Order: sequence, then structure tokens, then C-alpha cells
Amino acid sequence: MRPTMKDVASAAGVALKTVSRVVNGEPGVHPGTAERVREAIDRLGYSRNESARVLRRGHTSTVGLVIEDLADPFYAALGRAVEDVVIGQGCLLLSASSSEDPDRERELVRTFCARRVDGLIVVPAGHDHSYLRRELEAGTPAVFADRPPGPGIDVDTVLCDNAGGAALATRHLLAHGHRRIAFLGDHPSIFTAARRLHGYRSALGHLYDERLVSMRTPSPDGVRADLDRMLTLDRPPTALFTGNGRLTVTALRALAGRTSAGRTTAGRTTADGTTAGGTATGQPIAMAGFDDFELADLLTPGVTVVAQDPAGMGRIAAELLFRRLSGDGDQPRHVTLPVRLIPRGSGELPP
Repeated sequence: MRPTMKDVASAAGVALKTVSRVVNGEPGVHPGTAERVREAIDRLGYSRNESARVLRRGHTSTVGLVIEDLADPFYAALGRAVEDVVIGQGCLLLSASSSEDPDRERELVRTFCARRVDGLIVVPAGHDHSYLRRELEAGTPAVFADRPPGPGIDVDTVLCDNAGGAALATRHLLAHGHRRIAFLGDHPSIFTAARRLHGYRSALGHLYDERLVSMRTPSPDGVRADLDRMLTLDRPPTALFTGNGRLTVTALRALAGRTSAGRTTAGRTTADGTTAGGTATGQPIAMAGFDDFELADLLTPGVTVVAQDPAGMGRIAAELLFRRLSGDGDQPRHVTLPVRLIPRGSGELPP
């Protein structure tokens, strides 16, 4: 039979209220008495009944986090920062991946709400969040991170300067003499991808050429095909801007494959296997990427990137959520985090 708080009180020789104070971390218990209660808890194997506690207090001390992919390094860093804040508040984080599927996002949010989480942090996959309206009206706060909610839902939101970062990278390549700058972006329905395309295009102005743009879900075959098409144009690109970390890594592999296969890109293949106007590492054209990634600084040349702060995004989103949980009734906050350019060599190659 499962031991009760009453059994602990009897074993420790204290009042039931004293056990309750120790279990819930409340003050007012002599240290020696508290230690006696904890020894009785360990000896009996007592654990508090969370279901009953929820019914009494009306909250579960849990937070739901829905992100695109728990395995993605960007979202892993964001999720870890959220978890640190949640644990610091004495709560538990429930995390799940939407896999960029709006239906799955909606079902995950509904599942978390059915489990009565105290609040939600959502990286949205879709554009319709009307399904959240009932939960918001019932008092469950939500914060959106990385991407904003759809029309009609105004809640706390934490984004990065996607358009500004893309413009920063493009201007950097322009400053190093490039006028034919290609762009590989994620699917255009994704908010971040669309904003980065906007920044790239605005920085290029009249130099923009739609033949140098590809927007689709990243895949090795797709990136290779796009690069093959662009690099065989009558005026091929001399520089490449990639719209996220996965695209950067995929493009690096594809460019290395082209060089090792001896195909010409922006120049001619030389006797030692390098490409004229390129590098000896398989990167034939200048490159800048949006998002930093592991080992980017150890490649030769290092990969120039526009770095976001996923940990800062997760931390701020979680802090905003707990402000709402503590009773903050102010207007929704819309935070845009700055980005920074990290030159490492790949973006500084001349045309």
C-alpha cells in the first residue's frame, strides 16, 4: 500500500502540517525536525500525489515546448535554454517536435493543454493558430519563438533580425567585389526563409537575378541540382549565401563533391585538383551562411556566418512566459534579437 503523508507524520513523530511544509519546501520548520521528516520519507518511500496537488492548487508546474526538430542544433540550444529557466523555476519541461507539420503542431499543443500545462512556448510550423484562442482565453499563456503566430493571435513573441542579418551577409559579399551572389533558402512558406530572402534581395537591389535563387526544403540532391544549374549559367555566381545552417553544411558537401569530381565551377580546374579562383579545400566560390554551426571555424577557410543567439531566444521566451504566469497583464511584447557577422575567410574570398 502506498504510504501517505499521515504515515510519514506518524513515523517522524510530528504533526501532519509539519510534513506538508517540508514536502512543499515551506519555511517555519526547525532544521532538525525537517531532517527527521526527510529520513521518514526515504525510509517509507513516500512520494507526494501530484494529481491531488494539481486539483488543490490549480496548476501542474509544467511547461510545454513545441519546436521544429529537437535534433536540430539551433533548436537544441533554444530548448536547453528554455529548460534551464523552467527548472530554475521549480517546474518541468515537456518538449516535442512538430517536424514542420502544422497538423502535428496543433495536435501537440492540444495534447499539452489536455495535460494542463501551465504555459506554452511554440515555434510554429503553420500560419493558423486560431485553435489556441480558447486556451488563451481560459488563461493559459503562450509565447512564440523564432516565428510569429498567425493572424488574429497577439501574444509575446521573440524573433531574430532575419531580414537585417541576410542583408548584412549580402552587403559583406558585395563589399568584397561580388556582383553575382546566389541564394539558397528554405521553403518560402517558412517565415524565417521569406524574411531572409527579403533581406538578401533588398541588399542586392538592381543586381538581383531570380536565376540565382532557390527556395525549397533542404536536401542533398536538391542543393546539388540547384548549384549545378547556377554554376553552369552564362554568368555563374562568384559567391553563395545560404539561408540556414543545414543548407550551409549541405552546400559545402555539394561544392566539395564538384571539386573532387574535377568539374569546373567559377573557374577552370587546375593540375593540382583545385579550382582557379577558388580554394584547395573544395570550396570554389565565396560563401556566407545564416546560422553558425559546429566546426565552422575549423574548416579551411573558416565559414563566414551570420550568427543568431538561440540560447538567448529560448531564455527570453521562457522568462516572458513566467512573467505571464506570475500575473503580468501588460500588452504583448514583441522582441527582435540582433545578429552579428563573423568573418572567417570563406566570405572574404575575391571574385
